[in-house]
Amino acid sequence: MSLAAVRPSASQTPEQALLEQLIRRESVTPIDAGCQDLIASRLEAIGFTIEHLPFGDVANLWATRGTGAPTLCFAGHTDVVPSGPADQWTSPPFEPTERDGHLFGRGAADMKSGLSSMIVALEAFVAAHPDHRGRLAMLVTSDEEGAARDGIRRVVEHFRERGETIEFCVVGECSSVDAFGDRMMVGRRGSIGATLTVIGRQGHVAYPHLADNPVHRALAAMDELARLRWDEGNAEFPPTSFQITNVRAGTGASNVVPGTAEFDFNLRYSTELDAGTIRKRVVDILDAHRLSYRLDWWLSGEPFLTHPGPLRSAGIEAINAVTGLTPAESTAGGTSDGRFIAQLGTEVVEIGPVNATIHQIDECVRIADLPKLTAVYREIMERLLASPTT
Repeated sequence: MSLAAVRPSASQTPEQALLEQLIRRESVTPIDAGCQDLIASRLEAIGFTIEHLPFGDVANLWATRGTGAPTLCFAGHTDVVPSGPADQWTSPPFEPTERDGHLFGRGAADMKSGLSSMIVALEAFVAAHPDHRGRLAMLVTSDEEGAARDGIRRVVEHFRERGETIEFCVVGECSSVDAFGDRMMVGRRGSIGATLTVIGRQGHVAYPHLADNPVHRALAAMDELARLRWDEGNAEFPPTSFQITNVRAGTGASNVVPGTAEFDFNLRYSTELDAGTIRKRVVDILDAHRLSYRLDWWLSGEPFLTHPGPLRSAGIEAINAVTGLTPAESTAGGTSDGRFIAQLGTEVVEIGPVNATIHQIDECVRIADLPKLTAVYREIMERLLASPTT
């Protein structure tokens, strides 16, 4: 029997049954392991047009139903981080296991639960509103947990070229903290990093006048960068943070002055800054310290913010209707694929389960939260695309 043919047992909800099928597929980034084929088959059955958009070794899926504006897109990723040592898991990482009211398995929370609930919600909404307004869409990648180069980033570039528009997008990342629905992400900080190579001259530690220690030279500049108050943040974002993440120097011998020193650093920044301003400030400080150096930059994404509007309102109302909670509207945490989708001028929010175990051994999701997540997604559709006659 194919996985697509599996039906829920008497004790399972439809979203749990689908989630278990997805967990069993070992889709360690950037491998999709057939998850998108399973998703496509479910969507095609309810009238979605399926388009596969492979870039490099990455599988991407774009599925649409209906025409006209607005487009409401549900987005997520099928790839997961490696499980780590399988023998440290209480149950096998790719064998979904129920225990203590939770479903355990790699990707159970991040973010195959979101995908499963999206699909079940879409099926229910289309059954109730076969002639819904606008266009429903689903955008799925297998390159969110990895390099994030050939996934949604490339898809968005492709969409720009062909004039694709998306008014609203709900990303299924794990937004909740203590209880499902207690937080909704309405933006994300930007992320930019670099490797700084400071160039000196190798020599014997007993003859420092014949050497030039790049570690010594770099310390004052790195201290200034770490102490710098980059901005004050704003009502939606905390102040920008600078962190040194790795330091490399030396030959391994204790009597050799190193010839080069490397410093990896990262900034998570608010909408008060942009990547160009950050680069200039770093260069100005390094030059002021008269360093000989090389900088290799990597921009993960600029910050984005969805201002109060139809999607934020629909998300808050849907969460409140299903859970009774009024979610905090946050821009905290790491990055997500929302940073690329927002570049299309799209309103983006992130709504998903509790994030307490993501990327950890024994990752899990609370089973009782799965139908609630489905209900929230459907409520958003009801508010934005329900047929005017139903």
